[in-house]
Amino acid sequence: MSLTLDTYRLLGRSGLRVSPLALGAATFGTEWGWGAGRDEARELFDTYVERGGNFIDTASTYTDGSSERLLGEFAHDNRESLVLATKYTTLRRPGDPNSGGAQRKSLFASVESSLRRLNTDYIDLLYLHVWDFTTPVDEILRGMDDLVRQGKLLYVAISNAPAWEVSRMQAIADLRGWSPLVALQIEYNLIERTGERDLIPMAREMGLGVVPWSPLAGGVLTGKYSRDDLTGVPSEDGTRKNFNFALGTLTERNLAIVDVVKEVAASAHRPALRATGRRGGPVRPGAEGGQL
Repeated sequence: MSLTLDTYRLLGRSGLRVSPLALGAATFGTEWGWGAGRDEARELFDTYVERGGNFIDTASTYTDGSSERLLGEFAHDNRESLVLATKYTTLRRPGDPNSGGAQRKSLFASVESSLRRLNTDYIDLLYLHVWDFTTPVDEILRGMDDLVRQGKLLYVAISNAPAWEVSRMQAIADLRGWSPLVALQIEYNLIERTGERDLIPMAREMGLGVVPWSPLAGGVLTGKYSRDDLTGVPSEDGTRKNFNFALGTLTERNLAIVDVVKEVAASAHRPALRATGRRGGPVRPGAEGGQL
């Protein structure tokens, strides 16, 4: 049976049903110098939803807030049928240390800002975006649980954190009767596979659905880049290529992996990996109960 966007699956240990592919809206907006303008972003959004997709991913600071604003506009007439996921912790105002981080003040302010931009009364799924190695886990969990009890969040999750911290948080949430984490978002693709050692097995045991980000490694796995692109680009060049350099994704090692992908695809008489959209960001594979 072919996989379709309306082949819904449960997200982790929750009863929430989501599409097997989530639409990543990180580049809805052109404030970063590259990405999808309003019309192109709308086309990507409409195509995804028309084909049965219901799981859409953004964050408070993606494209300086434009991602959330555009999603709020696009989702207005279909809000109840969609699962909107956003994130907090990245710095929202330069110079203000409490506008970022995992602490309670940042959490509550970021959620209120996201609610306004998304033009909604509640967020379906909120991720802690980046682990700060500072905030006590009970402060994070209690703050998230308070927002769930207020009806502003339905489910909570975590991204980019050590496996031992995630498992500790899940155990504390269970012991204290706080809202458990239902999903774990990690970088995972043919180039970045370190999650296979502990994060993915941990998620399976602790009941977290795994939602990989950058499944095509910023487009590198599609074969769009060559060795000629390794010469670099000026730091002021606001392009996806420059962003991949900054992330360390565009390297000789990774292009060698792409060469192997092409060889395997050719031997199997199959196409190599291809992008699923245009510049509107990756479509992120979801996972049921930590099973990829």
